[in-house]
Amino acid sequence: MPDIESFKATLKRQKASYVPIAELGIHNLIKARLIGRPIITLADEVAFWYQAGYDYIKLQPRADFNPGQLFLQDSTNTPVNLDGSIVRKWATEGKGIITDWQSFERYQFPKESDFDYSTFEQVKSLLPEGMGVIGQYGDIFTMVWELMGFEQFAYAIFDQPDLIQALFNKIGDLVLSMFRYFADSEVVDVLWYSDDIAYVSGPMISPAVLRRYFFPWLKKIGDLAKASGKPLIYHTDGALYTLIDDIIAAGVDALHPIEPKAMLLQEVKQRWGDRLCLIGHVDVDLLARGTPDEVRAKVRENIEVAAYNGGYCVGSGNSIPEYVKYENYLAMLDAAREFGR
Repeated sequence: MPDIESFKATLKRQKASYVPIAELGIHNLIKARLIGRPIITLADEVAFWYQAGYDYIKLQPRADFNPGQLFLQDSTNTPVNLDGSIVRKWATEGKGIITDWQSFERYQFPKESDFDYSTFEQVKSLLPEGMGVIGQYGDIFTMVWELMGFEQFAYAIFDQPDLIQALFNKIGDLVLSMFRYFADSEVVDVLWYSDDIAYVSGPMISPAVLRRYFFPWLKKIGDLAKASGKPLIYHTDGALYTLIDDIIAAGVDALHPIEPKAMLLQEVKQRWGDRLCLIGHVDVDLLARGTPDEVRAKVRENIEVAAYNGGYCVGSGNSIPEYVKYENYLAMLDAAREFGR
């Protein structure tokens, strides 16, 4: 049975009677296979998270940050549609669509009133007893550099800092309004912010620049979480050794996904486990190409390393895309139940 209170206690680094499972993203094809029908309605979503054994359902407000339908990709490659719903695209590498004040003024940003929270209003009547809700959104940093293009963004850090700040303020205020809703909502139990700021080799840009533009917004979200008494999870891939203290100082309670190729779970636990719950660290490559026995062994190792005093949730090292072997995903869930008691 789901137990959102035990999940919240784990996020606050307390030891519950079991080790919870947690995931940021799971592809609809995986979800549909587990419940035996396509994911079409909100009831289908609830059925998946419940039957898979999660203590929560994760919801996002419906939002469109590109209402003008402007093409952001500067790659010459045409995105490939694999099955009618899966499209992979290049990130904006060179110049994006906001490169100066004129293009900033022309861009059609959404308004706070455009965001649709109807699923949050509908979900309460569908939740099984003990099940909670995570309110999730993110990408303040990512949307800024994608709008500018990463190369243009890098130049603008030095050449157009006022434009950089204006973009962070514009996107930041919009995303912050979502977390204000989450903090005030009676149905939302946990806040989850996601925004990649690091590669496997280290931060995507200088920590000093992140501290100037990005971390103040994460701190504002952390302050909302603290004032509401709700735990805050933060997702970012990459090697974060030089940034974890900043993440904790911003008010983050739990860090996801402790990317296996970038960080050692045992080291992160030893250095920051008294201040930070850890989530994930089962490599997506292992889930995609390994065997169920290998997945089970990894889950058991992670639990032994990080869950001995609480403050750890089993999950992938990023998300569950459609190319993960279904039997490996089930092995991860089963191993969490077996070894996490």
